[in-house]
Amino acid sequence: MTDQCETLRREIRARLPERLPQRLGVAVSGGGDSVALMHLLQDIAQSEQVALFSATVNHGLRPEAEAEAAWVAEQAAILGIPHETLIWRGWDGAGNLQDQARQARYRLLTDWAKRNEMTAIALGHTADDQAETVLMRLGRTAGVTGLSGMPYMRERDGITLLRPMLGITRKSLRGFLSAGNVDWIEDPSNHDSKFDRIKAREALSGLAPLGISAQSLARVAENLAQAREALDRYTQESARKVAVVDGGDVCIDRSGFELLPSEIQRRLIIGIIAWIAGNGYPPRSAAVDQMVAAVGEGQTMTLSGCLVIPQGDKTWFCRELNAVTTRTAAPTEVWDNRWVLSGPEASGVEVRALGEAGLPEVQNWRALGKPRQALLSSPAVWKGESLIAAPLVDYSNGWRAKFAPHWPEFYSSLLSH
Repeated sequence: MTDQCETLRREIRARLPERLPQRLGVAVSGGGDSVALMHLLQDIAQSEQVALFSATVNHGLRPEAEAEAAWVAEQAAILGIPHETLIWRGWDGAGNLQDQARQARYRLLTDWAKRNEMTAIALGHTADDQAETVLMRLGRTAGVTGLSGMPYMRERDGITLLRPMLGITRKSLRGFLSAGNVDWIEDPSNHDSKFDRIKAREALSGLAPLGISAQSLARVAENLAQAREALDRYTQESARKVAVVDGGDVCIDRSGFELLPSEIQRRLIIGIIAWIAGNGYPPRSAAVDQMVAAVGEGQTMTLSGCLVIPQGDKTWFCRELNAVTTRTAAPTEVWDNRWVLSGPEASGVEVRALGEAGLPEVQNWRALGKPRQALLSSPAVWKGESLIAAPLVDYSNGWRAKFAPHWPEFYSSLLSH
């Protein structure tokens, strides 16, 4: 093994969990970064008796994509790595294509990992990607969280996403591939200046005289990530003092909330929304500020599928009914991405929101002490139009509601939202 290969392998290994999962995935587009990651991970996996699997997402947006995925499959086969091509057919021509493709890519990859009993996937983002992300977020006047860039590790839909190459440049990875006579595919979109990321890449090349490089910006992001972690821990400690969890809802003491620094108020709001409504992109800062004001003034407000309801000197955060009205699931399946209901054997039943039709069937719902709107969006078991059970509103009939295995405990979620 060459010195360059050994150096890269050591740096990647240092950014991976101390104990690797026995089955590990790697996302490989065919570009130089992900191809290099596949080769270097194979060395690590073999030395640690880890089964490595690879996948390529074909978004179906370029005619070359199918052939590129087939090429990746061939390269993986040479290394003895099982490969699967994941095909996206979800774009209807509306909305932000890049954003939808990115979301689809993560969804396809995490579903692939679950099917193959993997708990983690390695991604090929580099120091250059991190630097470009920082520059783009600077243009959006981002704060500490935004400028901390992409994390080395995060959870998404119950799967750990690993980015062990955020401190490594594209140049060094391509040098490694060239030294080993390993080919890769150049995506033509990497030179299309209509994309913000390519504009950031071009801008970065002009900042060298100031001593600003991909590695220096990646280091800045890492420094800010440490600051973000400190703020997250302060937010968690504050939440334990002013917030309590009741079923799937969060109730905060308004007077305690108002004593918190404004930055911690915002972070707590973002964390509550993420825990109740799901971990998508956080709401815009202006909307978060509006919700902070609504809490302080005792007003009702909805944001990102989450409803805020004042009640005396408390404020409740719950799921918005409109966000779950059309969602259904079979018993023991996940409903609204976080609930699993189980109970007696019954045919023809399904899980839906309790809603306006179901709440009148629960005679003692007022005794729960929660706002009426907070109960409407809770999961219930229905057979046609007949309510069978609503475990979270004390109408269980032998049924129970639990969080899905991937859904985090509220206070711990504040460290990873």
